[in-house]
This record gives sequence, C-alpha cells and structure tokens, in this order.
Amino acid sequence: MASGSGFIRKGAGLALAGLFAAGCTSSGGTPPAATGDTTPPAPPSASASSAPAGSALPASLTGQRPDWKHCPAPEGGQRPGTDWRCATVTVPLDYAKPGGATIPVALVRKEATDRERRIGSLLFNFGGPGASGVEILPRAAREYAKLGERYDLVSFDPRGVGGSAGVVCRDDAEQDAAEKAVDLTPDTPAEEAAFLKDNADFAAGCARRSGTVLPHTRTTDTARDLDLIRQILGDKRLHYFGMSYGTELGAAYAHLFPAGVGRLVLDAVVDPTADTAGHARNQTIGFQRALDNYLRSTGQTPKAGTERISRLLRKLDREPLRVGERRLTEGLATTGIAVTLYGQANWPLLTQALEEAERGDGTRLLQLADWYNDRDESGHYATQSHSQRAISCADSAERPTPAQARALLPEFRRLSPVFGAYLAWDTAGWCAKWPVKGETTDVDASAPGAAPILVVGTTGDPATPYEGAERMAKELGDGVGVLVTNKGEGHGAYGASACATKTIDAYFLDGEVPAYGTTCS
Repeated sequence: MASGSGFIRKGAGLALAGLFAAGCTSSGGTPPAATGDTTPPAPPSASASSAPAGSALPASLTGQRPDWKHCPAPEGGQRPGTDWRCATVTVPLDYAKPGGATIPVALVRKEATDRERRIGSLLFNFGGPGASGVEILPRAAREYAKLGERYDLVSFDPRGVGGSAGVVCRDDAEQDAAEKAVDLTPDTPAEEAAFLKDNADFAAGCARRSGTVLPHTRTTDTARDLDLIRQILGDKRLHYFGMSYGTELGAAYAHLFPAGVGRLVLDAVVDPTADTAGHARNQTIGFQRALDNYLRSTGQTPKAGTERISRLLRKLDREPLRVGERRLTEGLATTGIAVTLYGQANWPLLTQALEEAERGDGTRLLQLADWYNDRDESGHYATQSHSQRAISCADSAERPTPAQARALLPEFRRLSPVFGAYLAWDTAGWCAKWPVKGETTDVDASAPGAAPILVVGTTGDPATPYEGAERMAKELGDGVGVLVTNKGEGHGAYGASACATKTIDAYFLDGEVPAYGTTCS
C-alpha cells in the first residue's frame, strides 16, 4: 500500500498458520421460489424517504435476470469448483440519476443443497473495505457449509472493487518505489514531506485512472446496490452476513431500508460513533490489547514484551534489514506483526518471525507484510488497498491535517508504543489531497422498525475492538440491535467460537433471536 491504511482489512477469521506451507485462505439461473421461510415478520413501514430524489429504478434494472456461468479463475488464484456460478448485473453509477450511466457488479453463487427447505439467498461481505467477495466466498465456503444447505451462498465485488468497476491508483513500480522511499512514521521534516507527497501522489493517480467512479464508491451507494441485488435475486428481504467493514455496510443497509431487513448478522463490528481519530484510537487500543494477550501467552509481561518489540522497531527505523533486493522497514515490520494478531492460531508464527528478525533475518516479517499488502512473489500488487482508500475517503468528509496527526502522537504512543505512531500518522495520510469530497462526518446507524439484527463482538478483537459492537447495538436501536459477546481472541467470532457459530447458525436457519447480552466463552 502507499502509506498505510490502518489495519481494518481482510475480513474475519484470518488464519495464517499455513501461509508458508500451502498458501493462505482467508476466513472468510432464475431465482427459485423460497420455501420454509421463517424470517421474522417484516416491520410495518419502509424507509422511502432515504432514497435520493428521482431514484425510482427503471424495470431494465430491477427486472434483470443474471446469466449464471462457470466462474473464471480470479487473478492469482484457482478457479472455483463446478458448483459455483458467476454473473454480472448492472447498477446505476449515480442513484440520483437511475436512468443514466451504469456500472457492472460481479456476483458469485452456490445454490442451496437442500432445495426443499431453501430459505433464500444469503449475501456476504468479508470486509476491507475493498475485499472481493467473488474471490473469497468460494475459498471460505467450507466454513459456511451448514448455512449453504438452506441458503444460496452469494457474494459480490462491491462497487469500486475488482470486477465491479474496480479502482486502480498506481502500478507495481510506483508501489515498490513508495515502499522504498516512504517512512510510515516520519521523524523528520524531510520524512514527513515525503510521506505526505506520496499520499497526494496516490490520490492523484486514483483521479487519473478511476476518476469516473471515485465519487460513487460510498458505502451508502453499495447499500443501495445490495437492495437492487436482493430484488434481482428474487428475495423479499435481505439476508446478509457482514464481517469487519461488512458490518458498516450492513448497518447502512438497515438504516436506508429497515423494511428490507431479513436476517442480518454483523460480526467483528466497526464502531459507528467513531470519527477518523476515534477509529485510529480504537485500533491502537485493540492491537495493543491483542499484543498484550499474546505476550502473556508466551510468559512475557506486556510491558517487557512491548519494549522488546519496540526496540526492534526502533532499530529497523535506523537501519532496515536487507531481505534479498528489498528491505524490512519499521513500517513493514509493524504491518507484519499486526497481521498475526488477527487470529490466535497465528501467534506461534509471530514468535518465530520476531525471533528471526532479532537475529537479523527479516524474511518472515516481510512475507507477512506482503501478504497483507497483496504483494505476490513476483512483485505484483493487487488493488484492494486502492479500493479500500477510495471507499473510505468517499465515506468520510474528514481530512485531518499533519498538525492534528502530530497532536495525537503522545497519546497514541502511550496507548501503544508499537502501533501508536503508525496509526496516528495514518489519520493525516490516508485521505490527503483526496480528489472527492467525503459524504459525512456523522454516520447514522439507527434502523427503527427493522427486524432484530445480531451484533457479535469478540473481546480480544484487535482491528474492530469489542466496544464497537456495544455501540453498534445501541445505535441500531431498541429491539433491533442484539448484542452477542464472544470472550476470545481474533477478528471475528464465526468459525472461531463454537458457541458463537451455533448462535449465528440458529438465527440464520431457524430464526432464533438470542437474548440481548448473550455471552460465549
């Protein structure tokens, strides 16, 4: 990535244990009539007032029937099995002009195996923003096999991502040049100037290469795409499983279309009340909390272990480690460390990577950072970080200044000597000189009248700390947000916690709404 992005990415259930042995798997026709639908009753009123003026969609859009065909292999990946089908539908570029220009949205689907008890379609968003659902769902589908008995498993590339008018901002050579030249935690005026120039250059590249779509990559636009996809698939209401950023998208849908809510689960929840600095502060606290838990598991005290890692990072800031023709910098090492905190199964890998780096071998930490940054062994970068920035900066109207980032440094460094400076500087770099104004500074996640929505938070989640789930449940409103607490580690509960998985399955399959505050240990 150009100069950072925080660490919200990759969806939920990240597991890296097999990364160096067998690659890594992220967790992560005509619509038949639904039968056996036990969806909670629809609320009495729709949210028609949420649609932009003149937004009634023409029949040419709502009447589409996807042409499902065997899926091609995604870039750098394997072709999905024969039970998967892919299609493309069209959506308005601008929902205020529904009869105007359109863009494609790529879909993938595996039909329910128990057709007699089929409930409908279950749409997934795995996070990011910017993750390709068309790529991830077929690879992660074994985790959702039980849900796939009674639901068609469906995912999509959100607008601005992959096969849906994907945003591109720079090429591999430009990306590599930024990696070599830019310090993600600048300590001098020269380093700060290079950091800010790189972010401005990245934004200019987005405008040159993807200027048409940039103003229309907002989460609210994608939420409207979700409702159009729901109609195209023939579902009366939306059944949806959102993880990480996907929780933000799910909440946006519920706010805009409360009468369209069927069964929605939000797992690894983004705090809807946080501003730019607040999100960075949340992650600073969350990643340090996860790091402290890791250090305790190895017999180290959090204070001593954190100082040991900070000492390594300070050394890398002065003198990066050579890894072939490349260098392990402080920023790349920080990214590599953060990646392993997304799941407890990755902790032994972190121990190994740190010990090797302390001995002068930065290979493993660099490989971890490359995985997060979507860089393959040939030096080619995928564009998820481009899409991530386009969506984030279209959503938020905030544009923090370098002075505001510097003002955060003392607090953030106190909260986390390892991650604080990285995340403080990221607030000013991420949307610097962005060519499109952001939509809002105040996200409204209220969904009055919507059916109950499960909001699942994990107490040791580093990227979307547990407190965000508490706030989301309250923001959705009484009788709508249903908080489920998973006492555990990692980014996402489904598949990691047997109790949370069982609770979510019962909700999706049988319509069982747990009591508010249900806790899984």
